Amino acid sequence: MAKYIFVTGGVTSSLGKGIIAASLAKLLQARGFKVTIQKLDPYINVDPGTLNPYEHGECYVTDDGAETDLDLGHYERFLGTPTSQANNVTTGRIYQYVINKEREGAYLGKTVQVIPHITDEIKRRITLLASKHDYDIIITEIGGTVGDIESQPYIEAIRQLEWEMGNENCIIIHLTLIPYLKAAKELKTKPTQHSVKLMNENGLSPDIIACRTEEPLNADIKRKIALFCNVTEDAVIEAADAETIYDVPLLMMREHLDAICLQKLKLPLRNEPDLKNWKEFLNKLKHPKSKVVIGLVGKYVELQDAYKSILESFVHAGAMNECKVEVRNVHSEFLTAENIKSELSGLDGILVAPGFGSRGIEGKILAIQYARENKIPFFGICLGMQCSVIEFARNVLGLSQANSTEMDKLTTDPVIDIMEDQKNVVQMGGTMRLGAFDCEIDPQSKSYEVYGKSYISERHRHRWEFNNKYLEAFEQNGMKAVGRNPETGLVEMVEIPAHPFFIGAQFHPELKSTVENPHPLFVGFIKAAGEYAKEKKGRNTLESTSN
Repeated sequence: MAKYIFVTGGVTSSLGKGIIAASLAKLLQARGFKVTIQKLDPYINVDPGTLNPYEHGECYVTDDGAETDLDLGHYERFLGTPTSQANNVTTGRIYQYVINKEREGAYLGKTVQVIPHITDEIKRRITLLASKHDYDIIITEIGGTVGDIESQPYIEAIRQLEWEMGNENCIIIHLTLIPYLKAAKELKTKPTQHSVKLMNENGLSPDIIACRTEEPLNADIKRKIALFCNVTEDAVIEAADAETIYDVPLLMMREHLDAICLQKLKLPLRNEPDLKNWKEFLNKLKHPKSKVVIGLVGKYVELQDAYKSILESFVHAGAMNECKVEVRNVHSEFLTAENIKSELSGLDGILVAPGFGSRGIEGKILAIQYARENKIPFFGICLGMQCSVIEFARNVLGLSQANSTEMDKLTTDPVIDIMEDQKNVVQMGGTMRLGAFDCEIDPQSKSYEVYGKSYISERHRHRWEFNNKYLEAFEQNGMKAVGRNPETGLVEMVEIPAHPFFIGAQFHPELKSTVENPHPLFVGFIKAAGEYAKEKKGRNTLESTSN
């Protein structure tokens, strides 16, 4: 039977439950255990697919087409194993399922209540992964903080599971905050005490307390927390602020978090965690040999979580190239023909990000034109790829009114058009082209050189596509469709062979980049940016010498 570890949060949100859960999972995996992580989200949306990125950050898509919480991205990046629909549960999905069952008459006329019907469904979802896969340990992160009204059914479900399974099969890690008061020069444990007290009132007692802190916890502080929160002293874990999230597994190993969990679950310690590759990655990350400046052109740049997977992919690719990647956020809504040069000068590469809607589109198109005409390495993802097609149509093919029907339904040249099977879609949630699809790459292309193979599978999230009616005109004028879906002929990738690096991808490569397997397109893009930076430096040196 699988063992369960629940990760709850207290005092405040955004303490990093997802990173703690992913770090613990990495340590257990490195000891030889088969581990997965799931996220329980208290919001009533069925999934984050219809949420504005400003509300909830990016929407992470799995191979099986689930639109999920961005924490699943952390899980995959740390573990290197794919997640699925079963790894993300929301209150909306729970209630939707229970209400549908009630309408079918499945409850034999009984009054449907939070207890037992909602809590039973939560427990079923929690244990679903174990019934379908042979996992040793399942880590479950509970969104929000203890005491939130919307979290109460989840807390009750965990209480019941703990009672049903016993302490040897089910433990709770509570992540909390130990604030440092600069005026008093003191760490304060009272918020943690109150948070645990609130848990106790709901029938739960943490087995381990992980303390987020800006200052080191001394033995007296740990002893005080242990005494007032009714845990053993070795179960008070320091979770100090780290230079990078990828340091956290090593910090948790130093605190023996994995060993304590295994001891409490009555599981063998086995061998010490094998983190050789992880340490090599960190060494390259922290000791780069070069630097590039990449412009991230998007319309949600105020919120870093909106492009979380892209930013982490830069980290992975940068380490692979032993190169520091400095990301400069460029808000596409404020780019104009007058300021484009000043805003994008000094960049070694330009990535135009995905998104939806017409806001900021013209700025993205201007950025792409600047990259194309100045031979700056360019990488367009989803809408970024579509904008590169619009830009090429307008400025190379001479189709001045070219556009996407997403932005202009009446455009005379819809070079990007809504997919045929999307035209009659009414419901917005979960109805896009979602999940992994195959792509065949032209062997005579930069993309083939980057991937090193002809057949790939990548994750998608879109409704609009390249309009194949214009394909011949594009290819005759220098933009090639180098990646196609073998079944439908859908254009998945475009390139400009005459450009040093100009690739647009309809899919989302950032969703498959991990610490130990950086995505080839990001690796190739950063490599090209590095080469551009060297050439630029050489030109500048030559010019200064000539002068």
